[in-house]
Amino acid sequence: MPEAELRNPPNEPAPPSRIPWPPLVLLAVIAAAIALGQLYQLPWPGSDDLPAQIIGLSIGGGGIILAGWAAWSMRQAGTTIKPHKSASALVTSGPFARLRNPIYVADVMILLGVAELTKNLWFVVGAAIFGVLVTYLAILPEERHLEFRFGDAYRDYKSRSRPWL
Repeated sequence: MPEAELRNPPNEPAPPSRIPWPPLVLLAVIAAAIALGQLYQLPWPGSDDLPAQIIGLSIGGGGIILAGWAAWSMRQAGTTIKPHKSASALVTSGPFARLRNPIYVADVMILLGVAELTKNLWFVVGAAIFGVLVTYLAILPEERHLEFRFGDAYRDYKSRSRPWL
């Protein structure tokens, strides 16, 4: 499906946020998981479970691939990847064909892969916290921004895609 054209001039609507919450929350989660892992290490389940290790690392690797694919799709559409900037195009191709927020899904997947790699269960806890915080701090404001900016094109896209998995 072709990318939706702008309904309004680029400077008319306010950006979704003035603060780039997703990378800030991601960095805070990583720092907290590392610190908590040093202070109070939770027991890692299945340390000697090779299939679980393969799955965990595959989830993390898949997250890296998904993030790259999503960033490439946004670049191809000519819009910003910065979560606190106004969108100039509605991206509905690539991973956006099924997911409205593939980069945030990728972030969670990467956190889970890092959890397996480091055997630090705090990264799993952090992934859940990241998901909740990014939903309220970024996804909901971004959805309001995109609906205002692209109108019916965004509402149609929203009806056939999912915010998370």
